[in-house]
Amino acid sequence: MSACRRAVDRLGPYQSLALLLIPLSIVEPLKLAAVAVAGHGHWLTGTGMIVAAYAVSILLLERLFEIVKPKLLTLDWFAKAWIRFVALRRRVVCWFKSRKASEPQSD
Repeated sequence: MSACRRAVDRLGPYQSLALLLIPLSIVEPLKLAAVAVAGHGHWLTGTGMIVAAYAVSILLLERLFEIVKPKLLTLDWFAKAWIRFVALRRRVVCWFKSRKASEPQSD
Protein backbone atom coordinates (compact mmCIF):
# COMPACT_ATOMS: atom_id res chain seq x y z
CA MET A 1 0.00 0.00 0.00
CA SER A 2 2.84 2.39 0.73
CA ALA A 3 4.25 1.79 -2.76
CA CYS A 4 0.93 2.96 -4.22
CA ARG A 5 0.98 6.00 -1.96
CA ARG A 6 4.52 6.88 -3.07
CA ALA A 7 3.53 6.50 -6.72
CA VAL A 8 0.56 8.81 -6.22
CA ASP A 9 2.74 11.32 -4.35
CA ARG A 10 5.09 11.51 -7.36
CA LEU A 11 2.27 12.56 -9.71
CA GLY A 12 1.82 16.14 -10.83
CA PRO A 13 -1.37 18.10 -10.24
CA TYR A 14 -3.03 17.30 -13.57
CA GLN A 15 -2.03 13.66 -13.34
CA SER A 16 -3.52 13.57 -9.84
CA LEU A 17 -6.73 15.09 -11.19
CA ALA A 18 -6.88 12.44 -13.92
CA LEU A 19 -6.27 9.72 -11.35
CA LEU A 20 -9.18 11.01 -9.30
CA LEU A 21 -11.49 11.42 -12.29
CA ILE A 22 -11.10 7.84 -13.54
CA PRO A 23 -12.88 6.08 -10.64
CA LEU A 24 -15.23 9.04 -10.25
CA SER A 25 -16.34 8.70 -13.87
CA ILE A 26 -17.19 5.05 -13.20
CA VAL A 27 -18.83 5.34 -9.78
CA GLU A 28 -21.16 8.29 -10.41
CA PRO A 29 -22.85 6.86 -13.54
CA LEU A 30 -23.12 3.53 -11.71
CA LYS A 31 -25.30 5.25 -9.11
CA LEU A 32 -27.67 6.43 -11.84
CA ALA A 33 -27.67 3.00 -13.45
CA ALA A 34 -28.55 1.47 -10.07
CA VAL A 35 -31.59 3.74 -9.81
CA ALA A 36 -32.64 2.65 -13.30
CA VAL A 37 -32.24 -1.01 -12.36
CA ALA A 38 -34.32 -0.49 -9.23
CA GLY A 39 -36.89 1.39 -11.32
CA HIS A 40 -37.34 -1.66 -13.52
CA GLY A 41 -38.43 -3.69 -10.50
CA HIS A 42 -35.10 -5.21 -9.49
CA TRP A 43 -35.07 -3.64 -6.02
CA LEU A 44 -32.48 -5.87 -4.42
CA THR A 45 -30.05 -5.63 -7.32
CA GLY A 46 -30.50 -1.86 -7.56
CA THR A 47 -30.07 -1.44 -3.83
CA GLY A 48 -26.94 -3.60 -3.85
CA MET A 49 -25.51 -1.56 -6.71
CA ILE A 50 -26.22 1.71 -4.89
CA VAL A 51 -24.65 0.43 -1.67
CA ALA A 52 -21.58 -0.80 -3.56
CA ALA A 53 -21.24 2.48 -5.49
CA TYR A 54 -21.48 4.56 -2.33
CA ALA A 55 -19.01 2.27 -0.54
CA VAL A 56 -16.47 2.71 -3.33
CA SER A 57 -17.17 6.42 -3.33
CA ILE A 58 -16.59 6.73 0.40
CA LEU A 59 -13.78 4.23 0.84
CA LEU A 60 -11.74 4.78 -2.31
CA LEU A 61 -12.52 8.22 -3.66
CA GLU A 62 -12.51 9.99 -0.30
CA ARG A 63 -9.13 8.50 0.59
CA LEU A 64 -7.72 9.24 -2.85
CA PHE A 65 -8.97 12.83 -2.70
CA GLU A 66 -7.30 13.38 0.67
CA ILE A 67 -4.02 12.16 -0.83
CA VAL A 68 -4.14 14.28 -4.00
CA LYS A 69 -5.83 17.40 -2.57
CA PRO A 70 -2.56 19.25 -1.79
CA LYS A 71 -1.46 18.80 -5.40
CA LEU A 72 -4.86 19.86 -6.72
CA LEU A 73 -4.77 23.01 -4.61
CA THR A 74 -1.66 24.10 -6.52
CA LEU A 75 -3.94 24.61 -9.54
CA ASP A 76 -5.35 28.16 -9.35
CA TRP A 77 -8.75 27.30 -10.77
CA PHE A 78 -9.14 24.32 -8.44
CA ALA A 79 -8.06 26.30 -5.37
CA LYS A 80 -10.59 29.05 -6.16
CA ALA A 81 -13.36 26.50 -6.73
CA TRP A 82 -12.44 24.67 -3.51
CA ILE A 83 -12.55 27.89 -1.49
CA ARG A 84 -16.00 28.70 -2.91
CA PHE A 85 -17.24 25.18 -2.23
CA VAL A 86 -16.02 25.22 1.39
CA ALA A 87 -17.59 28.65 1.97
CA LEU A 88 -20.91 27.49 0.49
CA ARG A 89 -20.83 24.31 2.56
CA ARG A 90 -20.16 26.33 5.72
CA ARG A 91 -23.11 28.66 4.96
CA VAL A 92 -25.45 25.74 4.32
CA VAL A 93 -24.42 23.99 7.55
CA CYS A 94 -24.91 27.21 9.53
CA TRP A 95 -28.31 27.72 7.91
CA PHE A 96 -29.42 24.21 8.87
CA LYS A 97 -28.11 24.66 12.41
CA SER A 98 -29.97 27.95 12.80
CA ARG A 99 -33.20 26.36 11.50
CA LYS A 100 -32.82 23.44 13.87
CA ALA A 101 -32.16 25.77 16.82
CA SER A 102 -35.24 27.84 15.99
CA GLU A 103 -37.57 24.83 15.81
CA PRO A 104 -39.76 24.35 18.87
CA GLN A 105 -38.91 21.38 21.08
CA SER A 106 -41.49 18.60 20.89
CA ASP A 107 -41.30 16.81 24.23
